[in-house]
Amino acid sequence: MSGSVAGGMSAVRMLRVPGRHGYAVEFSPYLPGRLACATAQHYGIVGCGTLLILDQNESGLQIFRSFDWNDGLFDVTWSENNEHILVTCSGDGLLQLWDTARATGPLHVYKEHTQEVYSVDWSQTRGEQLVVSGSWDQTVKVWDPTVGNSLCTFRGHESVIYSTIWSPHIPGCFASASGDQTLRIWDVKTTGVRIVIPAHQTEILSCDWCKYDEVQYVAPPLDAALLNVKVLLGLHLTFLFFLFQFSPFHASVMASCSYDFTVRFWNFSKPDPLLETVEHHTEFTCGLDLSLQSPTQVADCSWDETIKIYDPASLAIPG
Repeated sequence: MSGSVAGGMSAVRMLRVPGRHGYAVEFSPYLPGRLACATAQHYGIVGCGTLLILDQNESGLQIFRSFDWNDGLFDVTWSENNEHILVTCSGDGLLQLWDTARATGPLHVYKEHTQEVYSVDWSQTRGEQLVVSGSWDQTVKVWDPTVGNSLCTFRGHESVIYSTIWSPHIPGCFASASGDQTLRIWDVKTTGVRIVIPAHQTEILSCDWCKYDEVQYVAPPLDAALLNVKVLLGLHLTFLFFLFQFSPFHASVMASCSYDFTVRFWNFSKPDPLLETVEHHTEFTCGLDLSLQSPTQVADCSWDETIKIYDPASLAIPG
């Protein structure tokens, strides 16, 4: 099914958070009904930020914990070995380690970046517990959350870094996307870049790894180029889109959210890859996550001060 969809979904669970503009959401890898959302005041330009820990039930979304920080929070990642632990990053160049079992926090603050930190990700491969962060200071840092300092710093990008994400297949391997129009693949065993891909003629705001193919990635600005030369055309033509994510359940299905206020679902194995367009926000849609527990459940957040969980019709029968 293709085209705009106003209905056709199951009931949407929504929470409005006045004065907080959503930047990132992530489902808990442990608790099916739990969600974390990183938010900022005044669209992240000035003011503080709030980390929201949400639980969903029949009546909607409820706040379980709320942690304030003195600058906007731009990304959040759950620990892969402790259901209570998260890491966020913020506009003051810091990373924060939080414990949802405690009402106050953070447990630790990591300060090495010199400008905004826009991306954090917790490694998913066995045998390592590492966090990677990408900053507007043009560096990527890898952290062991039990250690106060970063383990290593990676340099090479020539502009701000918007996205950093671990490979789900290869230990110690991660990708980064930058305003310098390149996607880069790194390895913690070396301090230099392994692969530089001049992917586009404009800034790259997001990248992700396919969960089913270790050599396939996506790094889209106005289009999406894949390592196996598959190309999606016509993605969010009105505005740059903010984030792209592969499905954890279907090898050829992806979702994207955009500055055109929409969330879109794609199947790049089809001649017409656009499956569905969801239009339920009234501002930039910056955060998006596909549930690891349910093959149809999606969460997103927007600058319109809302967080939503829903089941788009296209994910029920993605083939």
